[in-house]
Amino acid sequence: MSAALIFGILLALMLTGMPISIALGLTVLSFMFTMTTVPIESVGLKLFTGLDNFSIMAIPFFILAGTFLTRGGVARRMIAFTSSLIGHWPGGLGLAGVAASALFAAVSGSSVATVVAIGSIILPAMIEQGYPKRFGAGVITTSGALGILLPPSVILVLFGVSTNTSIGALFMAGVMPGILLAALMIGLTLVIAWRRGYPRMPRSTWFQRWRAFRESIWGLALIVIVMGGIYGGIFTPTEAAAVAAVYAFVIAVFVYRDLRLRDVPKVLLSAANTSAMLLYIITNAVLFSFMMTNEHIPQSMAAWIVSQHFNVWTFLFVVNIVLLAAGNVMEPTSILLIMAPILFPIATSLGVDPIHFGILMAVNMEVGLCRPPVGLNLYVASGIARMGISELTVAVLPWLVVMLMFLALISYVPAISIWLPHRLGM
Repeated sequence: MSAALIFGILLALMLTGMPISIALGLTVLSFMFTMTTVPIESVGLKLFTGLDNFSIMAIPFFILAGTFLTRGGVARRMIAFTSSLIGHWPGGLGLAGVAASALFAAVSGSSVATVVAIGSIILPAMIEQGYPKRFGAGVITTSGALGILLPPSVILVLFGVSTNTSIGALFMAGVMPGILLAALMIGLTLVIAWRRGYPRMPRSTWFQRWRAFRESIWGLALIVIVMGGIYGGIFTPTEAAAVAAVYAFVIAVFVYRDLRLRDVPKVLLSAANTSAMLLYIITNAVLFSFMMTNEHIPQSMAAWIVSQHFNVWTFLFVVNIVLLAAGNVMEPTSILLIMAPILFPIATSLGVDPIHFGILMAVNMEVGLCRPPVGLNLYVASGIARMGISELTVAVLPWLVVMLMFLALISYVPAISIWLPHRLGM
């Protein structure tokens, strides 16, 4: 009864058009102060202790690093590098876009930043070379979603914070699935381009490839610094985020010099706005999780699922359906912060590896970003491509089907997610 009432209040507030963060907060306040006897002091204490988490500091630092990289010319150099390697294949510029998105996602940690940075450069170039706008828009919309899976992913940081799972292990777990999904997207793009006879770029010489690599090395080095530093025990993921922010500032302003010092305050303000929005959602999600636990809702759901004797395969299928359905009304951050504290205890009680479950949720968030009605990548790409949402939805359909197939693969082959972190002893 409590669960139905809580979600009923939340749904009613969301249907008014209210932002999810405010709807969460009002749901908690209206339920706890009218239908429970929980003292207000304990609510304030839980709010403070829920945010008093060192790992949360990684979020604004990674966002700041991604903002510097978006404004600092790193995307343009990564596109040039990937184009020199595979641009001579059928649909070469589209393939380069997918590869550049994977590389940029691995240094920015943001899906939206990847779509903006790569898409705003490569889509006009593709149209100029004779590619259909639909094809280019489909490529940049879906490949940008790699930012959720490849480290340093902000979504993986949020999952680690909300479930007390090792963020370093989650980062390592995202590497193999991220590379595999990027390869599947490149394969699909190649097949479509080959069948439709899309143009190729001239084959680059080895000297041109070396020059492109040398110009992009400063951006690519950030991947090594973050991942090598975490695995090597040099710093924690939170400290890695701070290092990434400082490094991104240095290469954008003093190395590439695509960002002027007088523009730095605007970058800081933009990153602060994004961070404040995420932290506000986290604040209300902490209260929501506290309320759900206080009402014993996750415990009751876990007991019911155990009593039904669901096996792991059935449970994971149900989880995917629930998360995909939630993607119709909420954006990824809200879905993860609401659903992870509920589903995670059930998953672990059934023997699901915590790292595997985190990657499964991240892939679900990827799919949600690329489909209507609230797929954020769709709206960002729509602005870049100047296409309607319905037309763009048709454009991304082939890549979306591949992502759904990849979700099924990740769900039922956990070794893809857990092999690397287990191999590294994490």
